Amino acid sequence: MPKVFPRVGRRRVVQGAAATVVALGLLMWWLLPLGEAPPTGTITFSTGTLRGVYQEYGERLRTELSHDMPGLKVNLVQSAGSYENVQRVATGRADFTIAAADAVETYKLHGGRNADRMRGVARLYDDYVQLVVARDSGITSVTQLRHKRVAIGLPDSGVRLIAGRVLRAAGIDPAKDITPIADGIDTGPDRLRRGRIDAFFWSGGLPTKGLLDLAGKFGFRFVPIDSALVGKLHSESEAAHYYRATNMPESAYPSVQRGTTVATIAVSNLLMTREDMDPRLTEWVTRTVIKSRDDIGAHVHSAQLVDLRTAIYTDPLPLQEGARRYYRSVKP
Repeated sequence: MPKVFPRVGRRRVVQGAAATVVALGLLMWWLLPLGEAPPTGTITFSTGTLRGVYQEYGERLRTELSHDMPGLKVNLVQSAGSYENVQRVATGRADFTIAAADAVETYKLHGGRNADRMRGVARLYDDYVQLVVARDSGITSVTQLRHKRVAIGLPDSGVRLIAGRVLRAAGIDPAKDITPIADGIDTGPDRLRRGRIDAFFWSGGLPTKGLLDLAGKFGFRFVPIDSALVGKLHSESEAAHYYRATNMPESAYPSVQRGTTVATIAVSNLLMTREDMDPRLTEWVTRTVIKSRDDIGAHVHSAQLVDLRTAIYTDPLPLQEGARRYYRSVKP
């Protein structure tokens, strides 16, 4: 006997479709303001070095912003890293950027131009300090970097700030006790592979593409940064108080770490802008950053850590008015 399927009436289908439209409308109201025309114009976003997390995150975020604000053009400009990013936003050469909290505080402590105009948009994810050596290297601690060729990051980079502080905390003068090399994540891995340097510092989200690429063609390992150094770092300057002792999880670079964690330090990254940036534009940018976490995180692993509950904590920067409006609008 043939099966008899219940007949679905046209009214039921229409009602179901209407309910779906209402549900989607409510969802989009949280994601994007209902009936509000998106901001338009042009902004400049300062990123970082090639093969670094800032650069990749900036590229992915630009794509997400184009979905939400088709009339907004986002120019990406590469940089040396955190400190240069802070300088650019403070002085108006960029509108938005990512920078580590210690670099922001350092700029303020040094009396940087327009430091009082800098504002926070969102706390994003943590950078981890990664001290890299060849797998067969005899270097097992920071103190053993003395008299070695060490890449300490580009000038005006966050890596340079952190590397210098870590070395001094270990009793090493970066200008006298090592041969300092100005390499970043774009050139440091290849120099290590070719034996032109003995070690390099990197500070970035986990994992960093430049190190993942290196792991596929060269054996390297991480030198632990002992938690005892953190106390010494904290006594060096107010900016160093943004460092915390932690462990790099074994899942960061499985083929390198082989199931073990690595003692190191971490510092939070902030999405930042200026006080005079259009609050409405900043509100839309903040919304996109929060709602695109999973889409960006599918490609930039560290972006998965962006969280609405912690994004509001942008110390040492006060929130920009537009960001404040967004967080208030989604407050339960």
